[in-house]
Amino acid sequence: MAHATPTTESAKRLVEGYSLEITGKEKDVVGLTEAASLIPAGTKVNVTFLGNEDLPMRVAAAKAVTELGFVPVPHISARRIASQAQLEEFLSALAEIGATEHVFAVGGDPATPEGPYPDALTMIRSGVLQQYGVKEVSIAGYPEGHPDIPTDVLWQHLEDKSAALKDAGLDAVILTQFSFDTDPVMAWIKGVRDRGIDTQIRLGTPGPAGIKRLISFASRFGVGANAMIVKKYGFSLTNLMGSAGPDKFVSDLAALFDADPSVGAVKLHMYTFGGLEATATWARDFIAK
Repeated sequence: MAHATPTTESAKRLVEGYSLEITGKEKDVVGLTEAASLIPAGTKVNVTFLGNEDLPMRVAAAKAVTELGFVPVPHISARRIASQAQLEEFLSALAEIGATEHVFAVGGDPATPEGPYPDALTMIRSGVLQQYGVKEVSIAGYPEGHPDIPTDVLWQHLEDKSAALKDAGLDAVILTQFSFDTDPVMAWIKGVRDRGIDTQIRLGTPGPAGIKRLISFASRFGVGANAMIVKKYGFSLTNLMGSAGPDKFVSDLAALFDADPSVGAVKLHMYTFGGLEATATWARDFIAK
């Protein structure tokens, strides 16, 4: 795929309005506080739903996001929810702090569901979310596939979740796994649009980080990281001592989007593998230049 040179303005527009992600751990809340002056007010900040966190931690993190002037997007991991009562307890606690308008509904990692929700679709169809003020639901997208879910199943679930959200009168966002390679990203976006889904897409993009760390996360999440791909991204597997940012990836994407308006509404979701401050500084400087 040929990569044209993007205009500075198109690359800048792609980065503007980026979203971020933190865990419920105190160190991430402290990191967000320290980086707050670098992050535009109103930025969406996702709060994860990991197995080693509890509901009070997640709620406290969402509250901190709100108090810092950002928009919390709490994750709800369907397969980690033990009961409808637990889901309602979480949503009720979030509603008390004004943090239910935007959520991210995801299946989650456990091989066996801990309760009545085997996937995000079941949770969306339950009708519980909107009872607690949810207006917009992010759902997962996988440009390079999922190591445990067949591609045809991923596509079917994306279509079904999109339809279920539309039927429920809820806005939608597709939030993707991160990638190093523009080719599968573009092919996947085309697949989304060809299926009549015009939802905003937030493309997962690694913030600047050490190369070893980036490769480690890529391996963990099944993201392609062979020599050809990472060279295209802007670093080499033969030199793992340095760090890398997404400048080339973002610039190439902007050029491809310029050439194909059918990609529709696309923004970035920054995975902060190298830290919140480093990611926020990169985004600020990229937009400025």
